[in-house]
Amino acid sequence: MVKGRLEAFSDGVIAIIITIMVLEIKVPHGFNLAALRPLIPVFLSYIMSFIYIGIYWNNHHHLLQAVRHVNGRILWANLHLLFWLSLIPFVTGWMGENNFAAMPVALYGTVLLLSAIAYFILTRVLIYHHGKDSTLAIALGGDSKGKISLVFYAVAIPLAFLNSWFACALYVLVAFIWFIPDRRIEKTLIS
Repeated sequence: MVKGRLEAFSDGVIAIIITIMVLEIKVPHGFNLAALRPLIPVFLSYIMSFIYIGIYWNNHHHLLQAVRHVNGRILWANLHLLFWLSLIPFVTGWMGENNFAAMPVALYGTVLLLSAIAYFILTRVLIYHHGKDSTLAIALGGDSKGKISLVFYAVAIPLAFLNSWFACALYVLVAFIWFIPDRRIEKTLIS
């Protein structure tokens, strides 16, 4: 199967996820800047999640540039990733509405962890389908960024119950690590 439908479907789902997140930000009833103050945690959680969704979209795009075709296993692995990403608006809203309380921050991290695991599974299924000598396999190599991210999420989730702001700092750190697009695939495709 060609990869075009997979890319188009994924792009559509990701666009809907971003739309749902912004629609969750309720317009205040006041008319002055003080009316916006209660929305600060909601907006901060939105910014973090928007960046995460953008990172996944960007890396998903790069990932599929190194792929020639897909099969049923790849479609299911991609749906698995989209499932976890589709939960980000819920945990984003819950975390922001509750001023970054421990349980919402931990659940947010759990969704990020499971999204990262799903992305890792997608890369492994793609590599299995295209071979260990494929452009994708060479480009991803040992995927140290992905492994480090998993460790940070695993640490941040229980840390949320001790200090939710430190857990959020780890989430921001992971986003920072991934914010600059992964150039390994581009470099390998150009070579």
